[in-house]
Amino acid sequence: MQKKLIEKIIFPLLAITLITGVFLVGFRFGQSREASQNKIDSLINKTDDLGNKVDFGPFWKTWNLLNEKYVDFDGTDDQARVWGAIQGLASSFGDPYTVFLPPEENELFASDIAGNFTGVGMEIGIRDGILTVIAPLKDTPADRAGIKSGDKILKIDDVLSSDFSTDKAVKLIRGEKGTPVKFSLMRDEEDKPLEITVVRDIINIPTIKTESKGKVFIIYLYSFTATSPDLFREALREFKEGNQSGKVDKLILDLRGNPGGYMEAAVDMASWFLPAGKTVVIEDFGGTQENKIHRSKGYDIFNKDLKFVILVDGGSASASEILAGALQEHGIATLVGEQTFGKGSVQELVEITPETSLKVTIARWLTPNGVSISKEGLTPDTEVEFTLEDFKAGLDPQFEKAIEILNK
Repeated sequence: MQKKLIEKIIFPLLAITLITGVFLVGFRFGQSREASQNKIDSLINKTDDLGNKVDFGPFWKTWNLLNEKYVDFDGTDDQARVWGAIQGLASSFGDPYTVFLPPEENELFASDIAGNFTGVGMEIGIRDGILTVIAPLKDTPADRAGIKSGDKILKIDDVLSSDFSTDKAVKLIRGEKGTPVKFSLMRDEEDKPLEITVVRDIINIPTIKTESKGKVFIIYLYSFTATSPDLFREALREFKEGNQSGKVDKLILDLRGNPGGYMEAAVDMASWFLPAGKTVVIEDFGGTQENKIHRSKGYDIFNKDLKFVILVDGGSASASEILAGALQEHGIATLVGEQTFGKGSVQELVEITPETSLKVTIARWLTPNGVSISKEGLTPDTEVEFTLEDFKAGLDPQFEKAIEILNK
């Protein structure tokens, strides 16, 4: 079954059909060179769907030359070369979110979606060509070690990451429980790289937590998984009951460090605050097909006087930006914090073989007012910095500002 994703990642990150015929049509491993050459000849100067001539001769010529001349000390096989070729095809689009997942990487991605794996617990992505931490997940080894959203990963275990894809980085970061992995990180407020060692552990992706402080009800939402809408509904029911009894009358939704997940989850959550038919997010397919508007389902259980603040930061990405952007533009909530990550594209996961898949960007998403969030992210209504000094001192100026706004 195909799922639309808004992240790497993890869900999250980190999300058509690949014409594997480019490399596989008529080619059967182990066949004779003569038969192979006949197939190669048949693929030279093919015509694509747009009527352009596509010369596959250089590919097959390179394939044969490598088979003839390369001294293969490590015993690579033809299937591994096909996977590598498809990975190269995907990367040629220059989009860090469009990737082919060969068997091992595909298995890792599946474990991410399942929500339980061994690692350090952080979402990573490529930003401005640099491997970057989108967000450490709450109460994971990465979070406890002090890794922050926006940290640029220079090295993993002394291996330079300058040419890494996110999938290659994930392979290095994953490992057995209890083993260490060392990161060399560049942080904006630091003059020199930081060296942080994190001990791997079993990662259970957190989803949601609630608490009350005075008359303020807080929902901490950590990810947009398949179960998030039901958990969010229960959290809102808890707030509604407290509101009716007079115990709480103000709401904070904390999306800081939330790397996103399923777009459908964000649309469902926005529906609790918007009348039926109101636009939540627009999928822009770049002219390849008509834009798709995702509208509120109209649960809309709160009146217009709801005092509501959403906390965001540089680790708020994809589905977090969809939800926050919709409620900001419709005047439902006030955004407080820092500029969000800017992950504004939609990926679709497609099975290529039973062991492999393609994660391909099929659209970008726009806010209800038609604003693209890619790269720039959302700008909070009230911008408040959260510094390293604040973190070390146990302070949270963003949360304090949210309380101040709600109490006006």
